[in-house]
Amino acid sequence: MIDGPLFSIGKLHFYPYGMCMALGIILCFVFLMYTFTKRNFNDEAVDKILIIGIGATAFGIFMAMVFQALYDYIEDPSQKFSLGGSMTFQGGLIGGVVSFLIVWNLYVFVIAPRTKIKILQNNMNASISDALPIIPIGITIAHAFGRLGCTFAGCCHGAETDAWYGIWMYTAEFGHAKVVPTQLYECIFLFALGGVMALLLFKFKFKYNFGLYAVAYGVWRFIIEFVRDDHRGSFLGVLTPSQFWSIIMVILGIGYFFLAKYLLSRFEKHPEMQAPVRQPKKKKVAAEGGVSEGQGEPLEIIEVLPEDNGGENVSGGEEAPAGTENSQENQPEDKE
Repeated sequence: MIDGPLFSIGKLHFYPYGMCMALGIILCFVFLMYTFTKRNFNDEAVDKILIIGIGATAFGIFMAMVFQALYDYIEDPSQKFSLGGSMTFQGGLIGGVVSFLIVWNLYVFVIAPRTKIKILQNNMNASISDALPIIPIGITIAHAFGRLGCTFAGCCHGAETDAWYGIWMYTAEFGHAKVVPTQLYECIFLFALGGVMALLLFKFKFKYNFGLYAVAYGVWRFIIEFVRDDHRGSFLGVLTPSQFWSIIMVILGIGYFFLAKYLLSRFEKHPEMQAPVRQPKKKKVAAEGGVSEGQGEPLEIIEVLPEDNGGENVSGGEEAPAGTENSQENQPEDKE
């Protein structure tokens, strides 16, 4: 689609693939931070989940290159094992999820109970079980933008075709060719899957999004591999590497429904049912001294000095009885 950089600043080149990937990761973490906050996760829970998540994302990108290099080496051992820059998403997903779970459990069950360092102590009002219904939505956001980047870069494409749905792009296998835009189809699928999971979470309080994500994406990826023609190495005979891991994803996704129901639910802290950890913002008071009332919040009593009352205090917007003056002695002392 776009062979060279989208634009350059001096010797710094910006390619659409890298920009889409970076945008997807940023939007993923923005969504997670916003949703955790809205669901009453305290600051410590938000910070620690995101910090471990960022580290797991970086490690996942590294493992995406390792998995691809391993597939290439298995197919042709005469070639040296090399991290040549190609990546496979499922390798990155495996690396990211496994590293996150290892670090999280090491912190929660080993480090936090034994440390005397205050910043490492566990005062989170939410557990990873509370975050798991939200995290896969963020993953689909990042992955969808990554696939959009693949469309621009011309990788992860389908077979050559003359059909109307084909797109001309530059490919490593065919050069400039009209191919099935499997990466664009996957981008649309991921946005749709993320939307369904968001609807289930926010409207129906569905707790099994991680299992739904694993099953849905595993089935999708297994099927789409039949029309992909972006060779990424061989693995276990007739199965492509992605098809093998897709089967594993479906099995683990089905198992997750039982795991979440009978085990992970014991660790839920339900932050959305706890007392609010953030104070609501003060309501604006009208110039006449009126007080606004937030939905479901008690009426705030605020002292104001209207411009036309000659410096007299009016408490809470209530009018003083006719003929009564507030003397300087009767005014409450301002201790703020």
